[in-house]
Amino acid sequence: MNIEKQLNEIKSLILLSSKKVLTIEEVALLTDLSVSCLYKKTCAKQIPFYRSSKRIYFSRTEVEEWMMKNHINAYSESEHNSTDMETIIKSEEGGQL
Repeated sequence: MNIEKQLNEIKSLILLSSKKVLTIEEVALLTDLSVSCLYKKTCAKQIPFYRSSKRIYFSRTEVEEWMMKNHINAYSESEHNSTDMETIIKSEEGGQL
């Protein structure tokens, strides 16, 4: 990658960080998902979006919340995790719970 291309990419990322309303191409950069994947998710209503005539827009805040919605606790975050881990180990070993 040449210097000019790298500078353009950095410029795009800086501009992206200050925007509140994003295009599908910008959401693709933010999420590291392809544009076609994002179109599929909008058709299935799996990601929050807005439509203005034929254009699709996204709220940066809503996209970031969507990205973080499936939180997985670390094993040290809860007392129940030791029980959860025992359940996982038993199920992987074919044992009964």
